[in-house]
Amino acid sequence: MNLRPSLLVRPEGAGRSVSAPLRRAAVFLDKDGTLVEDVPYNVDPQLLRFTPNAVAGLQQMVQLGYVLVVVSNQSGLARGYFNRSQLGRLQRALCQKVKDEAGVELAGFYACPHLPGPRDVPACLCRKPAAGMLKQAALALNLDLSRSWMVGDILHDVEAGRRAGCRTVLLDVGNETEWRLSPLRTPHHRCADLREAARCMAQAAAQKDTAADAPRNAHA
Repeated sequence: MNLRPSLLVRPEGAGRSVSAPLRRAAVFLDKDGTLVEDVPYNVDPQLLRFTPNAVAGLQQMVQLGYVLVVVSNQSGLARGYFNRSQLGRLQRALCQKVKDEAGVELAGFYACPHLPGPRDVPACLCRKPAAGMLKQAALALNLDLSRSWMVGDILHDVEAGRRAGCRTVLLDVGNETEWRLSPLRTPHHRCADLREAARCMAQAAAQKDTAADAPRNAHA
């Protein structure tokens, strides 16, 4: 089994608050098919296009207090389709695009460079559906996985989120084709786009606040 760590590319200045005493909640975002339109093995910044309602969704997630982290399988590195410098250029372009068009920032960008293994045999500890990238981000960026979300367009994303202890959203946009279901591969929510995902997060937060207030109200 290949146990090399995942490639990590972070925006300049990210992680400066790692020493903060309070851990933050995050939304982990798959890249291709979730945050941007899926162009296989793309490293051309000119081809980056947000998925429908992605900008509004990102803005709402940040307003809810979440930091945004991209976690992406990028086997094109191992296949020789592009190199780390090219992926780094794409990452910087994506960070700038998020900042320019959504007015928010990515706290981190994590990519697994490894090839997939045979079915049901993990190739490494970072490639989704493994949770390695999420756990690595949690350590580096001081994140609370139990208060965080994983959003993706296939069930591998859901499984990675559940393995990390996050709540999960599947963007039901037709990109999942196998539907190999199990408890780990069952999303907490199914949504049409990132804006709807953000609404689910807001509703979950409201329900939690209501539950927290219930004992006090009972004694009022």
